[in-house]
Amino acid sequence: MTALHFRTATELARALRARELSARELLEHFAARCELRNPPLNAVVATQLDAARALAAQADEKIARGEAAGALLGLPMTVKDTLEVTGMPTTSGAPELAGHFAPRNADAAQRLLDAGAVIFGKTNTPIYAGDIQTFNALYGTTNNPWDLARAPGGSSGGSAAALAAGLTPLELGSDIGGSIRNPAHFCGVYGHKPSYAIVSDRGHIPPAPGQLAPSDLDVIGPLARAPEDLALALSVLAAPRPEDSVAWRLELPEPRRRRIGEFRVAAWLEDAAGPPLAAEVAGLLESAVARIEAAGARVDRALRPVDAAASHRIYLRLLYAVMSAGFPPALIEGFEKGYRSLAEEDASVIADLIRGAAGPHRLWLRDDEERWRLRARWAALFREVDVLLCPIMPVAATPHDRTPITERSVDVDGRPVPAVDLVFWAGLVTLVGLPSTVVPIGRTRAGLPVGMQVVAPYLEDHTGIHFAKCLEDVLGGFVPPPAFAD
Repeated sequence: MTALHFRTATELARALRARELSARELLEHFAARCELRNPPLNAVVATQLDAARALAAQADEKIARGEAAGALLGLPMTVKDTLEVTGMPTTSGAPELAGHFAPRNADAAQRLLDAGAVIFGKTNTPIYAGDIQTFNALYGTTNNPWDLARAPGGSSGGSAAALAAGLTPLELGSDIGGSIRNPAHFCGVYGHKPSYAIVSDRGHIPPAPGQLAPSDLDVIGPLARAPEDLALALSVLAAPRPEDSVAWRLELPEPRRRRIGEFRVAAWLEDAAGPPLAAEVAGLLESAVARIEAAGARVDRALRPVDAAASHRIYLRLLYAVMSAGFPPALIEGFEKGYRSLAEEDASVIADLIRGAAGPHRLWLRDDEERWRLRARWAALFREVDVLLCPIMPVAATPHDRTPITERSVDVDGRPVPAVDLVFWAGLVTLVGLPSTVVPIGRTRAGLPVGMQVVAPYLEDHTGIHFAKCLEDVLGGFVPPPAFAD
């Protein structure tokens, strides 16, 4: 029988409603699990157990009265420490925010609480969610439960590590460059980057605390150990911003297909414009697609919706436009000086980063128009297929390396690849706001998990999540890391 801490969130929510266990019992189980198993991981970095116990008691009382209305009523969970939750510090891994206690919950956290969730802790993130590893000067380094000498990914690294080790049944992360998808891949769990703007990002840091305007590219979304838990969480999270709900409604469509044999699938597993894939990762991706095809899905390996190189350049410029909003004046001045000296024909990555950070607004408008044209090409693809499969990262979990990400390289079968290039596959999807679900597809010879992106049409998040559910019978699903399987 599956240990309580590895049961799915959906199963636990059902058991709570059936009064097979109480919310207080379940909370104490996960609190004890964290106390025992979190120290070597350093995934959960802050807790508020007294407040959580009060919420759990209220949930038990509601269930006893037959008032189990919330989809997550009584379910304990943690959230990434970039999302404001009252009663706990929200630091985004930054020492200067160690004393930041938000006056209100992030919109997404509030929706979880309104659905009855019992948020008892925060999980670690790199400073200002700006890395594909997870370490900071405030809380230290988070380790991967599959190999403590390796990173769990970033920036939702604490989220994915906590899930994989059975410290929490459900997590809430964020993603602008693969920050949900990369940790899901590194830790062998599921992660869903929702369609852009269907989950409010107000109360997420960055940007600075108190910002009201939504951020470009960035999304808030769930991580879990099962696809049905992603769907459960999304049913709670997806909604108009509170001020828009006066008139707007959001009703995500049902999945396009029900059985794997009904799906039309595109497979885009390599591209010369991106970083090379490690041979083991490429082999696992090819094997996964072959098994999907053998299960009856119609697979097209030739379809390419966009020019990947051009798309990646636009993504980098728009990404740095977002990130530069939080840069200090001295750094902005340096970027502006660099922009003035740029040659028009300079197409290097650094040149595009400078253009994004310091270019004129007319450049942003030009890139935004091109983004809309790219969205139209993706939409045309999804008239031919239901989902597209592609890598998320070219390697499995990497060893810890505290070199700044702009100076760091990653070994791909003996070839050093700049760490910033590893966001290539994530960025293709992020740029156009499409939903993407990362699913575990196998493990390397060293026992490290590997994931794959299932990209779905805009606003058709449930098509991608349901396809991920269909893959459980074909590829298997979540497997606990051996050192944390007890």
